[in-house]
Amino acid sequence: MSKAQILEELPRLTASDRSQLFARLAEIHEADLLEGIAPTPAERQALDEALAEFERDPSPGEPWREVFRQLRKTSQ
Repeated sequence: MSKAQILEELPRLTASDRSQLFARLAEIHEADLLEGIAPTPAERQALDEALAEFERDPSPGEPWREVFRQLRKTSQ
């Protein structure tokens, strides 16, 4: 299946399927980063902005995995 075909099918997926897909893509992306694949310039900028925001207000908030788990729980 080509990337174009995958992108065309995304709107047809259920919300649950898209959530599962998003989670899997996040896992793959995280593994890539851990294996040393450098972030893109846009990702680097987003990381720099997030770090600057954290330095302005270092309150920890909720871990993204916990937020994602809660979102998945409420969507079921």
